[in-house]
Amino acid sequence: MRLAAAVSFLVVACVVTRLGGEDGFQKPPKAEPGVGAVVSAEFVYPLEGRQTPQCHASTIAETSTGLVAAWFGGKHEKNNDVGIWCSRQVDGKWTKPVEVASGAEDEDQDYPCWNPVLFQPKTGPLWLFYKVGPSPSSWWGVAMASTDGGKTWSGRHRLGTDKKLGEKNPNLIGPVKNKPIQLADGTLLCPSSSEHQRWRVHFEVSKDLGKTWRVIGPINDGSKFGAIQPSILSYKNGSMQVLCRTQQGVIAESWSTDGGESWSQLASSGLPNPNAGTDAVTLADGRQLLVYNHTTRGGGLNGRQMLNVAISDDGKSWRPILTLEDNKKRSEYSYPAVIQARDGAIHIAYTWKRITVKHVVLDPTKLK
Repeated sequence: MRLAAAVSFLVVACVVTRLGGEDGFQKPPKAEPGVGAVVSAEFVYPLEGRQTPQCHASTIAETSTGLVAAWFGGKHEKNNDVGIWCSRQVDGKWTKPVEVASGAEDEDQDYPCWNPVLFQPKTGPLWLFYKVGPSPSSWWGVAMASTDGGKTWSGRHRLGTDKKLGEKNPNLIGPVKNKPIQLADGTLLCPSSSEHQRWRVHFEVSKDLGKTWRVIGPINDGSKFGAIQPSILSYKNGSMQVLCRTQQGVIAESWSTDGGESWSQLASSGLPNPNAGTDAVTLADGRQLLVYNHTTRGGGLNGRQMLNVAISDDGKSWRPILTLEDNKKRSEYSYPAVIQARDGAIHIAYTWKRITVKHVVLDPTKLK
């Protein structure tokens, strides 16, 4: 354990040195609405009169009728009252959140819900994937769909099982935190992971929009990198890259050159990670954009006090360009979700102090 910790420290130290600055990191400008690339920044719902004491793990998608956001909310994470809440943007304003799913539905007892993921395929309804169960090591995946842009939902069902995930918990969970990508032939490639046999990354694939599934991986055994919650980036040459949360103080990466069927050994991306979720998106102009906490844990803090945006042309050299949040106190800005809308605007949603969800809009033409 001491050797592993030392290696992790050295890796992070090397990463920090690469990024420059006296302390190894030149913090980018703070996001201010109307300044530079920041178009707007707002809460999805107000703090006063909020319907749940806590919230976490937001997700965002664009439908033909506008933006939809979802998150899990309740007394606190893991509590049996935690359900999936949803809000739609109508005429530029977010609607009052509505609970659209709970762990009490069709189960033998009440369970908490976790990590919703919204995804709008090229054709068909809007999908909502989420997890139900007492903990990530024993949860199962559930999905349902909406044909009216998130107003109503139907077809709730468990995703099933696959023995490739192991005997302790063979449950399929769909995309674990970050959105799937849809390949040219319509195949859904869901970035996923499990925590019941160390932290391992895998993919859940469906060629028929969720009717049947198969598993690719796990691509690691959790020994060198305990990695979860990948996000998928794609490149013009056909290759793909995943960026993953780890327990080793860095964001890990892996590459595929065969449509996601096989992946390279996980390695450090050269960016720090405080064991917190990230998300990334391939922009229409070919650049890659990452939202993450440019920190590591230490000093009694969990490293989620600062949230950042970085861009890259090749997925190998990253340039931190924006600081979304920065608070040296015991605050938390975490679990981002990011998409690019049809009009080109970049939409980011993230946990704000565990009490609301913040929505930030960026203009990609002003990201330098």
